[in-house]
Amino acid sequence: RMRGKLRLRWFPKITLTFLPPVKFEQPEGVHGSALRQLQAEKLYDVMATMMFKTSNIDRTLWNTLLDASITHGKGRIMLEDIQRNPLSYNRVIMGSLVLGRKLAEIVGAQKNVGVLLPNANAVAFSIFGLMAQGRVPALLNFSTGALNMAAACTAAQVRTIITSRKFIETAEMQGDIEILSRDCKIVYLEDVRAIIGAADKAYGIFGKFFPKLASRNAERDPNKPAVILFTSGSEGVPKGVVLSHRNLNANWQQAAARVAFTPDDMIFNALPVFHAFGLLGGLLLPLLSGVRSFLYPSPLHYKIVPELVYDTNATVMFGTDTFLTGYAKNAHPYDFFNVRLVVAGAERVKQETREIWMEKFGLRILEGYGATECSPVLAVNTPMHYRSGSVGQLLDDIQYRVEPVPGIERGGRLFVKGPNIMLGYLRADNPGVIEAPRNGWYDTGDIVEVDQFHFVTILGRAKRFAKIAGEMVSLTSIETMLQKAFPDVPQAVVAVPDKKKGEQLVLLTTMAKADRKMIADALKRQGAMELMIPKNILLLETLPLLGSGKTDYVVLNRVALEKVEA
Repeated sequence: RMRGKLRLRWFPKITLTFLPPVKFEQPEGVHGSALRQLQAEKLYDVMATMMFKTSNIDRTLWNTLLDASITHGKGRIMLEDIQRNPLSYNRVIMGSLVLGRKLAEIVGAQKNVGVLLPNANAVAFSIFGLMAQGRVPALLNFSTGALNMAAACTAAQVRTIITSRKFIETAEMQGDIEILSRDCKIVYLEDVRAIIGAADKAYGIFGKFFPKLASRNAERDPNKPAVILFTSGSEGVPKGVVLSHRNLNANWQQAAARVAFTPDDMIFNALPVFHAFGLLGGLLLPLLSGVRSFLYPSPLHYKIVPELVYDTNATVMFGTDTFLTGYAKNAHPYDFFNVRLVVAGAERVKQETREIWMEKFGLRILEGYGATECSPVLAVNTPMHYRSGSVGQLLDDIQYRVEPVPGIERGGRLFVKGPNIMLGYLRADNPGVIEAPRNGWYDTGDIVEVDQFHFVTILGRAKRFAKIAGEMVSLTSIETMLQKAFPDVPQAVVAVPDKKKGEQLVLLTTMAKADRKMIADALKRQGAMELMIPKNILLLETLPLLGSGKTDYVVLNRVALEKVEA
């Protein structure tokens, strides 16, 4: 019955797991078709929960990779990048062991090692190679600039960064490397490759047949850190998000229990792996579950990505609303002929995006919801359980509570707890110390509604953040910078909808001579990213205040919405 889903093996190990019996209570007044529908929903939940509950999440990612190679076949092709050099499980394991051994010699006793690489086969070798040697890869977000990456290295106590000379030259990041090299040793993969000798290759061949012996230095405890990701730093200094092996194993199993991926699928991933969405959905989930994936280095190539999706016969795509809109405008209607699942996250999917994908390609976008701190997926729509306007049902084994927020009538602030919630934060002002969520509960900062079937509808954000092209931008941080630049001028920043990037920033000021160039120059001098520069400037005689003397953002948002076009 598993033919086509798992490879046939002689005398495979079979484990039977019996879960406690479940009894369905019949609600009063529910009969006929309504009762049958309710029972069908509950039965599906039981079966999906069974898939997750019987999965083995209490193991390291390295051991999960080794087990997957046995289950699906060591010769099975799993990974490919733009060099069009497909890799089997054997080559991934051998390459990781050889590279990891060399990197361990270079970094010595250092535990956390920075990884500054694009989506390519080399990033998989680097991540799993470090894990095979008991090291923790810290994936640096190179889109945030050198200063934020340097702060991230400080928070995670990173002293060595693994990168590629070709990547640095292509991305024109020589200036960034110069800044990072002040405190960190830069190791280029091209140089490491040049010193790999016959003994290293022999070690790789040994590891092909005896991978557990070859990786005896690998971490054994699944509750220890597996990777370190970083927030965008838009609120000041980026925080490190420490995710354990168990966190990530749990989350890909939670997602796989609800979304029907098969070994016949090909996942096309252009989302960078320094983002949790790209790491879990585009690299870990496929590699650890027997699904082939194709890594592409940039999601911004709106004309190239659709052509490659067609060329690779991809069946699954991941993206944000901004990227999916760009692909839709540039793609031929037949480019996505083989795609069956389009999963979106990181920012709200606009109705216009849904419509163009349905009209042009006949594809329904499955919107999900998550956070880096949650490994990252919390909820997702699926082909079987889909509700327009929602971000889908909460995944299995995720506890939640919705706390009322003063002044907000609908919904409440969402707190979540589960096996996928991070170990904690690393901060630059307290390097190396993991600050765990209080009692295991993570505050999402989002205002949501959750119905009886656990569908989540996001109503807004409690904190003053804007989400621009999938990146979180702190409005308070921008105001602080402006206050330093123009200390005597009352100013406020709000966010309004934007058709292209989700949201745009609006500066409301009493400074008559203010223009965008002046504001941009002032913010950049203080290290602001391009995303933090307001797109529009509105002049007011005075800023409205509340009775307490605080700025009245409700009025300011209303003014901005009236005067700025989306």
